[in-house]
Amino acid sequence: MLRIGKLVATHGLNGQLILTHQAGKSNWLQKGMILFVAVQKGSHIPYFVHQVKAVNDQEYHVLFEDTSTIDMAKKLVGKAVYVETKILEQAKINSPILWIGFEVLDTQLGVLGTLTDIAQTGHQWVGSLNYKGKEVLIPLVAPLLIETNWALKQLKVSLPDGLLDL
Repeated sequence: MLRIGKLVATHGLNGQLILTHQAGKSNWLQKGMILFVAVQKGSHIPYFVHQVKAVNDQEYHVLFEDTSTIDMAKKLVGKAVYVETKILEQAKINSPILWIGFEVLDTQLGVLGTLTDIAQTGHQWVGSLNYKGKEVLIPLVAPLLIETNWALKQLKVSLPDGLLDL
């Protein structure tokens, strides 16, 4: 499962929510699909999409089957939203969030670890991985990102000296 975004606010009075996401284009989410909401830390509660409207490439208005009032929707505001990886793969989404779980190989150091999370900061993507027992963040931008191998689920990078020491 991939964390794709967050429920940031309610919309209207009938229980709709505003979902901001990092999945790229907004044509993958459809009525009847299941989104998983982290109601509590470590939980992924399934919510069935009853209505959905794409606002732009980063935002949807979503109504779940179980949120028919604004009070019900307010309980979900601020919660992280997850989707099964196959949903984005089937929709042919080309977003760096699909790289979560990829092995990262540096041209000088070799295997660095596996990407555990990816976030967008402004116009650049940043990946998180565990390197020598500590979490490090690496920019996933050209010219540091050399190659993406989907078949082997690997990212080849060329990191500047000292970046992993920060």
